[in-house]
Amino acid sequence: MSLKVVDQSPVIAVVMGSDSDLAILQPGIKILEEFNIQLEVRILSAHRTPLEMINFAEGAEKKGIDVIIAGAGGAAHLPGMIASLTTIPVIGVPIKSKALSGVDSMHSILQMPSGIPVATVAIDGGLNAGLLAAQIIGISDAKIKEEISNYRSQIHKEVIKKDNLLKQIGTEVYLNRM
Repeated sequence: MSLKVVDQSPVIAVVMGSDSDLAILQPGIKILEEFNIQLEVRILSAHRTPLEMINFAEGAEKKGIDVIIAGAGGAAHLPGMIASLTTIPVIGVPIKSKALSGVDSMHSILQMPSGIPVATVAIDGGLNAGLLAAQIIGISDAKIKEEISNYRSQIHKEVIKKDNLLKQIGTEVYLNRM
């Protein structure tokens, strides 16, 4: 992973409980880099590095971070613990686990107690977490809002193109080309 090094402070932080979560979060990191949003990417475990996680969460606002994406599997406490330590919006990404296919992670992140919200995307939804974080930033940044609009226009065109091809060549040929 190559992050662009600039003088600006990070606007979005992407944190994960384990380096094995990086592959799931990478699509979100990539889209944020494409939108030229400054990032900080960290490995912080709620259970294995609790003091570092606390220091990160408590210092995030001073760094200029506006949104935090937190991916976690299994017990998935990282998003909620970070949210309990800051008023910065936190987006939780449940990571698919071996034991329960990510349902455990999803429930851990979804079931936050009243007063400590965590937005939650789909299991392994790293791309949507990145897009949602960008949309939050886009509320006050017209350039980012335009980037999101352009992205949506592009994916719309891709689906129309696929639909036209399917109509033209039929299902069997289309499937054979996939």
